[in-house]
Amino acid sequence: MTSELSKRGSIVRMMLNKVPEVTLFFWLIKIMSTTVGETGADYLAVHVGLGTALTGGIMAALLLAALVLQVRMHRYVPWIYWLTVVLVSVVGTQITDLLTDKLGVRLYVSTFAFATALAATFAVWYGFERTLSIHTIVTTRRELFYWLAILFTFALGTAAGDLATEALGLGFNLGVVAFGALIAAITLAYRFGANPVLTFWLAYILTRPLGASLGDLLSQSREYGGLGLGTVYTSMAFLVVIVGLVIFLSVEAGKPADPMLAEDKV
Repeated sequence: MTSELSKRGSIVRMMLNKVPEVTLFFWLIKIMSTTVGETGADYLAVHVGLGTALTGGIMAALLLAALVLQVRMHRYVPWIYWLTVVLVSVVGTQITDLLTDKLGVRLYVSTFAFATALAATFAVWYGFERTLSIHTIVTTRRELFYWLAILFTFALGTAAGDLATEALGLGFNLGVVAFGALIAAITLAYRFGANPVLTFWLAYILTRPLGASLGDLLSQSREYGGLGLGTVYTSMAFLVVIVGLVIFLSVEAGKPADPMLAEDKV
């Protein structure tokens, strides 16, 4: 009986590892991947000259390939997981930009539409699984719900961020401060006992406009209120940091677990 429970426990742990633990590293990579999604999409669409539609198509194909690879894994593999997140960030940005720049959809409308789509995803997900916790992503169906929700958080965050910084005139500097303050408030609420699932998803949504505002602040020219570093240098700098952190996490993930800790978890 004990060996059976140990076997079942090891399987659960292996499947739970498909999604990383929510640590400081998690949030750092998330914010930087968001910045790369903002600056990288702008670079490919504008400076390389691919255009929004072609860039979106290429990135969507790469995302589909990464997502298939991610879902096929039986454990959390840092480079595959975070590559998928970066590509989701780019595609989510492209979806919003396509609606706004090419189809003329107002940011008020796209923000509401993506908020509705995300709420519907959560409702269906909860209806099937009775939980929205990222610590329970132990089946393929839950993982697919998870990635669909992630896509809508990026699209919603892009639309809401553009609405705040551009349409409402908040600007890049105030955008970083405002969204950073909201995330800090959510973190404080979590520390004082607020629902961990709710606070996680709220913070996850808000890191998108925070990262986008940060990316714009660093990359945009001084005449538009930025620091003028350019999309190339901003994207490359953040990619280097992301790669370094993912390598570190990969090394840590490859280390054997402490047997005493493993026994406690079972």
